[in-house]
Amino acid sequence: MKRYFVLLGLAIITLSACLKTDPQKPPVVVDPATQAATDDAAIKTYLAAHTDITATKDTTTGLYYQIVNPGTGPANPSGGSNVTISFTGKLLNDNPFDSEVNYQISLSGAIPGLTIGVPLIKKGGRIILLIPSKLGYGNVANGPIPPNSVLIFTIDLISIN
Repeated sequence: MKRYFVLLGLAIITLSACLKTDPQKPPVVVDPATQAATDDAAIKTYLAAHTDITATKDTTTGLYYQIVNPGTGPANPSGGSNVTISFTGKLLNDNPFDSEVNYQISLSGAIPGLTIGVPLIKKGGRIILLIPSKLGYGNVANGPIPPNSVLIFTIDLISIN
């Protein structure tokens, strides 16, 4: 009988060791200037390989954008506007991570790259944004998006709500 308790105890210890998960890793902290230079070089490499995109760099923020269609209407949204957009988001390796149609969002609650980029177009407009990591999710992973990732969004502005 004692042997069974010993075997049962070993089985419980073994199974409990298998159930343990690694503690969540802290964000990878990189010097902001180094990360900005890394992102900029990666964006330039991407643009060199994708000559169909002729993006302009906003030298103040580091955001790259191409206005495909400026849209029409009396005004552009502001950084605090509620908007309806359709978008596709992908990484620099061209792997998509999200896509939505008629997605309603407050630009004040969006990642900084969207808050800066979407107001560059009017209703009916389309823009391509190449967003450096500091204007995206920074050094924190978000679902399928690894830390320190450059994001590429193609956005259609459906309406300003």
